Parts: sequence; C-alpha cells; structure tokens
Amino acid sequence: MAWAARRLGRAGLHFGHGTDNAFDEAGALVFHALGIAHEDAPRAYSRRVDAPGRERVRELVARRIRERVPSAYLTGRTWFAGHEIEVTPAVLVPRSAIAELCTSGFAPWIDARRVRRVLDIGTGSGCIAIACAHAFPEARVDAVDVSHAALEVAARNIRAHGLEERVRTRLSNVYDGVGPRRYDIIVSNPPYVPARDVGLLPAEYAREPRLGLAAGRRGLDVVERILAGAERHLERGGVLVVEVGDTEGAVRRRWPEVPFTWLEFEHGGGGVFLLTAAGLRSHRQALAS
Repeated sequence: MAWAARRLGRAGLHFGHGTDNAFDEAGALVFHALGIAHEDAPRAYSRRVDAPGRERVRELVARRIRERVPSAYLTGRTWFAGHEIEVTPAVLVPRSAIAELCTSGFAPWIDARRVRRVLDIGTGSGCIAIACAHAFPEARVDAVDVSHAALEVAARNIRAHGLEERVRTRLSNVYDGVGPRRYDIIVSNPPYVPARDVGLLPAEYAREPRLGLAAGRRGLDVVERILAGAERHLERGGVLVVEVGDTEGAVRRRWPEVPFTWLEFEHGGGGVFLLTAAGLRSHRQALAS
C-alpha cells in the first residue's frame, strides 16, 4: 500500500471519486487486487503479498495512472453512507455530502419516525435511495433517472441490499414519471456543471457520463425543474434537499429571495440546500418563473 500510495501521489492524479488522498486510493486498489474484503482492513495490513499478487497490484496502479480512470470504476465497488455500492461507467461515482444526512436520518430537519415516502431524483447507482431506505425502515423510496443504463445498475444495488420491496426504480425525467405522488423527502444530486466547464474538469471526470454532470449554460437546467415542481410533490412538513456544488453562487443569484438553508457537514463538503414545504409554497411564483 505504501508503494502504491507513493506512485499515485507522484502521478498528478485527481482524488475525489470516493477517496480524497493517495493512501486511501492505494488501499482501494490493493485490497481489490488481492481479493481482501473492506472490513478486513485492520487484520490485513501485516499480510505478506506473493509475486502474483504484487503483479496484480502493479497492473491496477498502472491503469489508474495511465488511463486516469477513477479507482471505483477499476474495482467496480465503492461505499456510500457506510453501504457497499456497485459502480460502472454508466453512473457517477458516489461522493455526495448527502451521505451524512442519510446516516443522521435527515435530523434535525424532519422527524424520521413519520417518513413514509422518499423520492431520489437522478438516482444513478441508487446510492442515495438505498441509504435513505436504510435510514427510514418504514419508508418506500422511488429512485428515478433518465438513463436506462443507470437504472440497471441501481436495480442490481437494490437487490444486493435486499430492498426490492421498498425501493423502486422508475424511468423519469425529474417528476415526469412519478404521477401525482407526494413525498416526505425529495432529495437529489442532479447534474449541475455549466456545459462550458465540463471540459475544464480533471481528466477523471471525463470517464463519467456527461449526462450526470452537464446541466446547460449556467448549470441550473435540472435544478430549475426540481424547484418548479417540488411543491406539487412534497407533503406538508416535508423537505427538499438538493446538491448544487460549486453552482451555489448561481443558485443564490437566480433566486435571491428564496429562503434556502445551506447545510454544513461535519465531514466536509457543501453546496447542498434545504427547502421546507412552507418555503416552497411561500415562494411558488419566484420558483415557477
């Protein structure tokens, strides 16, 4: 692992797709190459690696450096809110700060005991929908996406977690496929990168589906639709949570009068707003325009 971390650290890579440093990235690659389970980490560090194992590690590290592929695509696995998630190049690598909200049951913003329906817009791998289902054991979750390929990955993850009875995938462009349903929580990590900026991102982002990143000239195309329709689909007392990342400034300028709560996270990350159902009702005109 130390050898791999040195190689990765000198290679000018971008860390931000499931790990944020060379050592954690090395751990993901080495454990995968050697077939070591994630939960065996403490016991595995003293293990001696034979020659075939070292060669597998070298090949995987070389691919990570040469091809600039996020390690999660090389291993096919990552973790989100403590849950193992399958990933493929059909979906973004899970990395949202919303994970912290899921593990806390969205406290203090809603009473977890009364959550019965959750909508995850742009579900991708299904990671947020799955984390919500674990957080709210009495709730049903609709996991929607415009991508057939992404929904196939999400469905496999849902089955792997034994959540088929409570988490349902739907082909839907924002709210188009959910009918008149209302939800206690609507949550989304949608595309929010201005189209002109996608090519300026580190090379690792070019391995991800552009559909999950680019959102028009200002990065607001999908966020605008989420906000415009949220009141019709949110229960009284419900909350809307949306990640907009570095587009936070554009959101503030676009809707200066809307009472967004910009969330802070213990483990880092930002650009996530929360709006209550009451806030949506009181500013429906501004959000619909």
